[in-house]
Amino acid sequence: MKQNEEQIDKLEEIVHLSNLYDFYGELLSNHKKQIFEDYVLNDLSLSEIATEQGISRQGVYDIVKRCTLELKDYESKLSLVHKFQSIKEKLGTIKEIISETSHTGNMTQISEITTLADDILKEL
Repeated sequence: MKQNEEQIDKLEEIVHLSNLYDFYGELLSNHKKQIFEDYVLNDLSLSEIATEQGISRQGVYDIVKRCTLELKDYESKLSLVHKFQSIKEKLGTIKEIISETSHTGNMTQISEITTLADDILKEL
């Protein structure tokens, strides 16, 4: 069971790093981007990347670690991923309410939609 939890944690970290990369990857140098993409997105091993790049395995590890810290630092300062996820959740809720309203014909939920839309606009 513990191994399964570790695998889930690792997958969640990969998804998190992928999201950070989607938002902030262009802020990394081309060399760092290539190594980070190979390791996180293309699932290559440190050794494979080291051979491909002509650097040591430790060098690849250091670059991946540095990129991870940089991307997390950008997020802590700008919060773009957090804002995006919050907006996505609120839009999902709006979609559910609209679907419910169209089935039931109950228009009282319009105020809830309005509140959520206002929240989204404040975040932008």
